[in-house]
Amino acid sequence: MAGMAKMQKYSQAKKNTSKVEEPLSSYLPAKKPVAVADYTYKKLKKIADMVPFTQSEWANMLHLSERTLQRYAKNNSLFEGIYTDRILLLQEMIELGLETFINADTFYSWLKKEKQVLGQSLSFESLYSDRGIQEMIDQLSRIQYGVYT
Repeated sequence: MAGMAKMQKYSQAKKNTSKVEEPLSSYLPAKKPVAVADYTYKKLKKIADMVPFTQSEWANMLHLSERTLQRYAKNNSLFEGIYTDRILLLQEMIELGLETFINADTFYSWLKKEKQVLGQSLSFESLYSDRGIQEMIDQLSRIQYGVYT
């Protein structure tokens, strides 16, 4: 019986001490939630004002005609989800680029130069696809960590 009481004490103590009560979210970087349905041209304009991209370049990156982009501007229209996703990816790249290069013109010049990265070519036209934008983000991260290739 004494052994049984000892076993119960041990199992209760073990049960109470093996569980971690910390929330995982405290270890994750905080990101602002984005309402994809509420993404207007004014929000794009705030991003566009950060870098010297032309309207033609923005239109190409978003796969829109310049005229359609002008209509979005005139009416402050809401972007469809597919365009919002691309804008958010571009915003991530722009913010990382400005953090890396500090100056918007220097960042823009870097984007305009042809780069050989891990055996493939990256150019400004790479920004016309999600994959190309992500590769630019990856390259900017490498630069920040000092593993520029």
